[in-house]
Amino acid sequence: MNVLIINGSPRKRGLIAQMLDMLQSDAEAAGAKVTKVYANGLSIKPCMGCMACRTKNACVMPEDDAQRVLVLIQQADVIIMGAPCYWGNIPGQLKLLFDRIVYGMMRDTDRFPEPLMKGKKAVFLSTCTTPYPFNILMNQSRGAIRAMREIGRYAGWQIVGTLERGGTAMHPQLTPRDIKKCHALWRKLCKL
Repeated sequence: MNVLIINGSPRKRGLIAQMLDMLQSDAEAAGAKVTKVYANGLSIKPCMGCMACRTKNACVMPEDDAQRVLVLIQQADVIIMGAPCYWGNIPGQLKLLFDRIVYGMMRDTDRFPEPLMKGKKAVFLSTCTTPYPFNILMNQSRGAIRAMREIGRYAGWQIVGTLERGGTAMHPQLTPRDIKKCHALWRKLCKL
């Protein structure tokens, strides 16, 4: 099994990174081949909105890390993605990545977008400083999860589970409950 972990957090040792590391350990213990990508470490030019990729099935801009990550996504059986909440959404660098590779994830048709990555499983994680339950009620971590779900849905990924963690300003460390939830997400992935 090929697992791709995408860390959308700019903090390499923050809670998102720690939860992704736990899932990586579970995956490696199960014999999976794991590749990890840090969105903030990628060199990606912004999308110009020319829409040429929709007809050419390739980005017309010079190749950069966006195309390299697209290949990793295409090769993966499982995508595990984590991102903190930025204004009820995912961080800009992570969104920039998916803006640039939309042509490889879905195709425009006369009726509805056609997903190009059916059969892949996905898990999404998000954290935010807004305390529980307001992180969900006010669409903070829920907004970041919604954005990742949108990406996965249009690509055709089977979304197996999500994990939302609020209140990180007051409780910046992993809790036993967080650890239990991460292990449960991996077990859920393995059952399918």
